[in-house]
Amino acid sequence: MSQLQMKKALLEGLRQICPCLDGTDELQVHETDWRGRHFANALGVTLPTTVEEVSQIVKFCRLRNIAIVAQGGNTGLCAGAVPVSGQSRWQLILSMRRMNHIRQVDPLTDSLTVEAGALLQDVQAAAQQVGRLFPLSLGAEGSCTIGGNISTNAGGNAVLRYGNTRDLVLGLEVVLASGEIWHGLRALRKDNAGYDLKHLFIGSEGTLGIVTAATLKLFPPLRQVDTALLALPSYTAALSLLKALQTQESLPLTAFELMSAESISLVREQFPQRLFPLDDKLKTYVLVEAGWSSRPQGDVFEQALERIWEVCDVQDGVVAKSEAHAASLWEWRELITEAQLRAGPHLKHDISLPAFCIPEFIEQTDAGLYSRFPGLRVINFGHLGDGNLHYNISVESVISEMDLQAMQAEIENFIYGQVCAMNGSFSAEHGIGQTKTQHLRHYRSATELSLMALLKRSLDPEALFNPGKVIIEHVESVGLI
Repeated sequence: MSQLQMKKALLEGLRQICPCLDGTDELQVHETDWRGRHFANALGVTLPTTVEEVSQIVKFCRLRNIAIVAQGGNTGLCAGAVPVSGQSRWQLILSMRRMNHIRQVDPLTDSLTVEAGALLQDVQAAAQQVGRLFPLSLGAEGSCTIGGNISTNAGGNAVLRYGNTRDLVLGLEVVLASGEIWHGLRALRKDNAGYDLKHLFIGSEGTLGIVTAATLKLFPPLRQVDTALLALPSYTAALSLLKALQTQESLPLTAFELMSAESISLVREQFPQRLFPLDDKLKTYVLVEAGWSSRPQGDVFEQALERIWEVCDVQDGVVAKSEAHAASLWEWRELITEAQLRAGPHLKHDISLPAFCIPEFIEQTDAGLYSRFPGLRVINFGHLGDGNLHYNISVESVISEMDLQAMQAEIENFIYGQVCAMNGSFSAEHGIGQTKTQHLRHYRSATELSLMALLKRSLDPEALFNPGKVIIEHVESVGLI
């Protein structure tokens, strides 16, 4: 049987389970990562609507040695939800987008059960309809899915108060490599009956099992949210401001976002119609947000800022007077990524560090990069409140994309070496995918890698799920790549 005949027969078999796309135009959007940098052919794209169909697909593929790449919104930045080139077997994309139902919302237990293909913004809306809050908030919330958020342990803007996705999950429904379904959708806040299995799958990027549904934590809604944009003379001052605000008992911080002067400058260049509301000659800027479940008495937010204004050397600032005003302040943070895209070639580095190391890291790493690589621009911004920086690199016009690609390995090795020296992580919230597997091998110990490989071997002995992503030692050992 020819390859073409075999492919046709396999697709016909899959269509007995659920619809399956295989046209070139239909496949391309699923085969290419969000940034357009990684592409590999897939056998097809299956579109299940039930967990039973997912189970049947897994069993079908296992018997025929077909790898499965689970895909949600395909908005990840490490190419973790698309096929990998160079595989010796077919790769099937299992799209979760039709498994998008809100199964149950229970305000009495503050929980919500939802299928993995639901958009994050739809989960937020379902919670809001019953007077509750689901606090995970990302720039891609209109296109990313809750299953993708779980598989990457997404962070976002509210980690400071509510934690990562891992902290928001109560239970999971997962299809295992055998095709068995683990029914773990429990809304319990306490459950010490053995190992907490859900944490094996949260953050595993679809390499250990396919998450088909989740029970999530809900919270009281925020009746009042206050926002301020502040300017400071140094990163040390920004860190001091964060610590000072965290000691204010009456101030429930939800976000503390850092933006370097270079980041603001880039946004101004790419969006010249926008007027920056503060002195633009200072070194760093922070967005501060606080939220109350019940409205406070008086101007608590402004009073808290006044108390620490001079102590923390705040040089300039503006407090939002309305929701629209707050949204306009947040746009300066949210437009940085778009500004980098418009500006041309760039590199992304999603890192985390102990908070007290951040000023030293930025000063030393900026200086080292500028001295070694003339023509670079460090675009540094991120979630200072939880130590997560997006330490990105743009370039002046004298450096082409080809030049930047030639320098990429040396730049990354320098940045990640600095991160490692300060006991940080080279991957804070974007995961490993297929772009950071070599860094995982280099910056994690042999013991950690052995444990990861052992988990992969135990839960997915035939390397069925998402090969070429995260931990690839086991996949190599069984000769599947």
